[in-house]
Amino acid sequence: MLEREKQAFLADPETQPELENYEYIVNRQLKPEARLDIVHELRELGVHPTAMLDISDGLASEVLHLCAASGTGARVFSEYLPLANPTLEAAAEFNLDPIMCALNGGEDYELLFTIPVADHAKIKNHPDITVIGHLTEKNDAVNLITKSGQAVPLQAQGWEHF
Repeated sequence: MLEREKQAFLADPETQPELENYEYIVNRQLKPEARLDIVHELRELGVHPTAMLDISDGLASEVLHLCAASGTGARVFSEYLPLANPTLEAAAEFNLDPIMCALNGGEDYELLFTIPVADHAKIKNHPDITVIGHLTEKNDAVNLITKSGQAVPLQAQGWEHF
């Protein structure tokens, strides 16, 4: 959407951007907020992450970095990826796959983290934390598991910063 508005401006500098229906996604892109609240919440719950990084370069990229650094594989379940309604609506409008947007978009500061299995019960009902998958043995590779159960190798398609 920002690229569309940029092209409209370049074609006619008098054009004003049409952003009123995109406040949520524009703010997520242009005004990201570090999720320090989650760090404090985890501390209060007595949960000690074993790894944590922001996904500013895209979820797929960061899952792959995490697995490479820890010598593991992973299973990320597409049906568990949290997608806000404004994101789903924009993806539909621009004929984009919302799962691909979630995996390869960037510039937000949501956190990807791992915790010991023993701590799962402490976070499973937390309204701001979503379990999207789990780590596996390295030889299991890093896969996106579709709703139909198909394992698709996770690939980072890159993120081009503005």
